[in-house]
Amino acid sequence: MEQPLRTDLPVIAGSRRRRRSIAPYLLSLPGAAWLLIFFLVPMAVTAFISLEGGDLFTGFTFSWNFSNYSQALSSYGPIFIRSLEYGLAATAATLVISYPMAYWIAFRGGRYKSVFLFLLLLPFFVSFVIRTISWQFILSDQGMVLGPLKELHLLPQDYHVLATSFAVIAGLTYNFLPFMALPIYVALERIDPRLLSAAHDLYANNVQTFLRVVVPLSIPGIFAGFLLTFVPATSDFVNASILGGVSSTMIGNVIQTEFLTNNDYPMASALSIILMVVLLIGVLLYARVLGTSDVTGVAEL
Repeated sequence: MEQPLRTDLPVIAGSRRRRRSIAPYLLSLPGAAWLLIFFLVPMAVTAFISLEGGDLFTGFTFSWNFSNYSQALSSYGPIFIRSLEYGLAATAATLVISYPMAYWIAFRGGRYKSVFLFLLLLPFFVSFVIRTISWQFILSDQGMVLGPLKELHLLPQDYHVLATSFAVIAGLTYNFLPFMALPIYVALERIDPRLLSAAHDLYANNVQTFLRVVVPLSIPGIFAGFLLTFVPATSDFVNASILGGVSSTMIGNVIQTEFLTNNDYPMASALSIILMVVLLIGVLLYARVLGTSDVTGVAEL
């Protein structure tokens, strides 16, 4: 029995092709809406406020007041530089500490990799502020570290760690360690072990294999870890408030004070915009020097 040919097949095929072509845009719509509502709109509002003039009593009015930016740079330029130094120092410290840790878990962890990763993350189930306060007790002048050393006369009685740059950088390093370790672990985990065997077959020793095979292939993880560590560490204010002093104030503390204490919203907004632009320029320069734009390590987390 003969069946008539369907004349609507090209229409159905075209409809399917259109659905397939718009499917990626539909899938990205929730993420795009999230970025629009919680990032682009707040940043636009912040930029708008940063150009206002006036005060809390007379009211703030939009007046293209770019002097807020020049005043912010002239008044808080050294604190900006200090924050960048602390962020870079903490990022470098987390890299030095976390790379061997991630390397060992990736290549020596065996079936216990998940356990070791869980142990790495376990302290961070506790609140960020509580963990920082615990370091305040540990590093106090008569705490569990300095107290016994002073009693044994290994340190002078007036020696202190709190309210120093070292304490702030140490707190930043501890609090943001997983942000560096996890992307590096993901990048190392993706390395094919056969590449290491091939390097040894080509008479490369362990050091040469590590420097010429492992490190280049782990650069995406290092880049992702840099992003996840440097940006929040530079703009952090909790560690400087709890572990630091007047001489170790970071720009995050200044922004907090301008917003919540001085109620100078235009100045606080200008400081926030400057900080974001400086961090963005720093990240772009780092990406150019590193020679990679592959940040898939972030997407793997």
